[in-house]
Amino acid sequence: MNIHEYQGKSILKSFGVAIQEGIVAESPEKAVEAAKHLHATTGTDWYVIKAQIHAGGRGKGGGVKIAKSLNEVKEISDNIIGMHLITPQTSKKGKLVRKVLIAQDVYYPGKNEPKEYYMSVLMNRELGKNVIVYSTEGGMDIETVADKTPHLIHKEEVDPLTGLLPFQARKIAFNLGLSGVALKGMVKFVTSLYKAYVNTDATMFEINPILKTSDDKIIAVDCKVNLDDNALYRHPDYLIMRDVSEEDPTEVEAKKVDLNFIKMDGNVGCMVNGAGLAMATMDIIKLSGGEPANFLDVGGSADAERVEKGFRIILKEKNVKAILINIFGGIVRCDRVAQGIVDAYKNLGTIDIPIVVRLQGTNAKEGKELIDSSGLEVSSAITLQDAADRVKEIVA
Repeated sequence: MNIHEYQGKSILKSFGVAIQEGIVAESPEKAVEAAKHLHATTGTDWYVIKAQIHAGGRGKGGGVKIAKSLNEVKEISDNIIGMHLITPQTSKKGKLVRKVLIAQDVYYPGKNEPKEYYMSVLMNRELGKNVIVYSTEGGMDIETVADKTPHLIHKEEVDPLTGLLPFQARKIAFNLGLSGVALKGMVKFVTSLYKAYVNTDATMFEINPILKTSDDKIIAVDCKVNLDDNALYRHPDYLIMRDVSEEDPTEVEAKKVDLNFIKMDGNVGCMVNGAGLAMATMDIIKLSGGEPANFLDVGGSADAERVEKGFRIILKEKNVKAILINIFGGIVRCDRVAQGIVDAYKNLGTIDIPIVVRLQGTNAKEGKELIDSSGLEVSSAITLQDAADRVKEIVA
């Protein structure tokens, strides 16, 4: 589950990570109130107005601006709220901005020049360890840094059994070229950041940039957080941070009916029982010359109700030219699934998209006979190759 910058920063602050203070606002008037409060509490006279959407690169699209007065706060907020912000991580249509973060100015003058760094914490599944990725080149796309100056990216592997050890936090600070007060601040920052990552069951924390201010404070200026959906039952206070307006409407609907669905851009809809089988089904669609339109796992109980819900979700996509239903009958019997397909088809009325059903496993033969004798415009197959050939004929 992705969350907004202001929500991620609130989590960081709760674990002792120093952040750029800010207040979220959903109207220009609220933005001015937020700016007044920030001035009273932090002393800032300039303000950073940041669009709050689930996408990076907001500054490149005009979603991050500096305001030097309260009048500018209102004017800029009025321009950003309601705009469709287009960034390298959004579609061509962009994302509607519903709220902005009014943040304090942390690039104030002082005895030293401010310096930006990059840092993220994520899991390395191959090693079975967490890894901290960091660089002196903050404020830039990390992909660009990796491509042009890979020697400036460092990685620190952390064994989840021992956690982040003190010497590792110091090593990171030294590699970033820090000393004195800034080094101590970075050690504390890294330690608290890793603690936040582990205790929130996150899959990623990305801070870009981390800022060393002109007076050597270390703070998070931006924050991107992804929380593990499977662990949200342990964090009801984080679950309420979910913003469904930022998610694909079809995926939101699928979650409501407990279907594992991910939208894609292809022309063949998939309905499968089991995640591994769903991945194999998408592969066979690609090999047959088609493109998967979705990942849809209806789970082990592929009854008529779940099949019907799956149909309705797939049929929302206008670019779907065919539907491939691939069921392996283990605990659930194929004839029961076949009956569910027939019942769902009848309940939905006319479906003008070709449907290929591949059944294998327990009672597969009976399931195929049931579909073949139903009189519906549904093609049945036994082997995966047979199903792939039928799909190929449709999308060719």
